[in-house]
Amino acid sequence: MDVRLTAEQRQLRDAAARLASDLGPGSVLDLDDRHRIARLEKAVEATGWRNLRSDGASGVEVALVVEEFGRGLVDVPFLGPVLADDLRRQVGSTVPAATIAVGSSARDAHGMRHALTLDGDRVLSTEVGPRAPGADLTRHNAALRDASEPIGTLPPELAERWRVLALVATCADLVGTARGAHTLARDHAKIREQYGRTIGSYQAVAHLLAEGLALIEGSVSVLRHAAWAVDELTPAEALRAARIAKLYCARAARTVCETAVQVHGGIGNTWECLAHVHLRRALVSTELFPVRLEEIDCGLS
Repeated sequence: MDVRLTAEQRQLRDAAARLASDLGPGSVLDLDDRHRIARLEKAVEATGWRNLRSDGASGVEVALVVEEFGRGLVDVPFLGPVLADDLRRQVGSTVPAATIAVGSSARDAHGMRHALTLDGDRVLSTEVGPRAPGADLTRHNAALRDASEPIGTLPPELAERWRVLALVATCADLVGTARGAHTLARDHAKIREQYGRTIGSYQAVAHLLAEGLALIEGSVSVLRHAAWAVDELTPAEALRAARIAKLYCARAARTVCETAVQVHGGIGNTWECLAHVHLRRALVSTELFPVRLEEIDCGLS
């Protein structure tokens, strides 16, 4: 495995980072800015990145965009549509405006008309109903209509690879969300003063931020390997790598996001502080295609 990104992959990552930084929410109030959301939706649609897999993108390239969108709390559908695109590609379907369904609800469903799910080896399409409540303030859930229509079947190997891609995409979102929360806490520690000094100069705070950075670096490593494995290893090996990555990234992201709340002190527990939006997104991504420790054959410390 060559861990270095190609020039094209770096360009893709940088373009996604710029879009997320320019048009992603910079405050909790921005989450209700319809003009900003419309511009963000137009920009994401123009990139064509929701069809990355149909355009021949690798698992690594999908993960790079998802990670940057997670970091910037991009609040228009992306993770759901990019996974739905891969299912449509595999079965040759032309179902328009699709996201994914997990359990009894469509995820990342704002503006979507259909939700796809993989049931064994069958790909099912269900119409998306009204919006449903959810903890994530940046991605909307929606109820599903009653009837599901089969639109194709996948060979076992391809079905397994799609499940690996789904795990990798949620891992990338967790890593990005953790990076965003850590940056938020670090920037606050640079300017918030107590007793005449910035709080980042105190070891108690500096150590929390350093430990969070170490967790993020570890998460990036397991994510990169799992993303590479999507296309390069056997389905069984890739699934094992993705499960390990999901467990590690989920634990790390929750710790980093909770640390961001702690570093902010009392204001970190208020609605106006963006830290809780990162934490909510991390908790929801953890429960998307969840993995239990019993499902892997080695322990994690």
